[in-house]
Amino acid sequence: MNLRELEYLVALDEERHFNRAAQRCFVSQPTLSGQLKKLEQSLGIQLVERNTRRVLMTDAGLAVVKQARKVLMAAKEIRAIAESFHDIMAGELQMGLIPTIAPYLLPQMMSDLGQHFPHLKLWLHEYQTPQLLDMLKRGELDLIIQALPIDHHDFCEVTLFSEPFYLALHRDHPLAQQAQVSLDQLQGQDLLLLQAGHCLREHVLDVCLLAGALENQHFHATSLETLRHMVGEGMGMTLMPEMAIPLQSERRDNILYLPFVEPKPMRRIGMLYRKESYRQPAFEQLAEVIRPQGGKLLHEQRR
Repeated sequence: MNLRELEYLVALDEERHFNRAAQRCFVSQPTLSGQLKKLEQSLGIQLVERNTRRVLMTDAGLAVVKQARKVLMAAKEIRAIAESFHDIMAGELQMGLIPTIAPYLLPQMMSDLGQHFPHLKLWLHEYQTPQLLDMLKRGELDLIIQALPIDHHDFCEVTLFSEPFYLALHRDHPLAQQAQVSLDQLQGQDLLLLQAGHCLREHVLDVCLLAGALENQHFHATSLETLRHMVGEGMGMTLMPEMAIPLQSERRDNILYLPFVEPKPMRRIGMLYRKESYRQPAFEQLAEVIRPQGGKLLHEQRR
């Protein structure tokens, strides 16, 4: 038994398809299948039920897969520990970000991270919050950047910055004549929201409840850009986080972004990592570089 065979088994459990699992592991299907048969022979148990229609894991296979994930995570940490003795900011690091942050923050922070940590290789993953949390817990990610707070006892959180929401509405909307708006003015208004799974949706729903606004039940967007398009077509209004607002010089649509009077609705952006992670000093250094980039990004948006 070796680590590679365990990687093949985990991949097959997650893909439930020999060819897809082989592609994921960058080997041929016969190679993966042969190595798994070898693993079964060495353990003396059947791990996989094979037929022409589908792949099923036996009870023994599921138990072995669960332990294999722990072994692979431990092996990964052993390699990373060895690298950290040379340079804690060297080696590979798996970072996850939510879709309402990634396209706006990444262009701002990646060049600075490269300059500060030239020996660090960042692998980036963009998923919604539930998937990121699951991947972080399983050890597939080292840290994630997303909106806080998160109700989870397994992780530590580090605040990076906070950003306000703006009211995005069409230029022809009656409220567009104002320089700023109050939450009270959202009373009874329909707001376009993201679909379920986006944590930004939950933050905006909290604002809706506070302000007496209503959720538009006829449309739910998959991204902020889809929301922006719908507002530009005069289909409604929404709340837009400041980092997603284009610079004044780049605006070519019919959308106005109005600031709120105090108290402004806000969201807090931060970093999450496993409490037991030995790489905590590295995460703290990353936070020190990312934190001012978030502030810089929001400053530029206000220009």
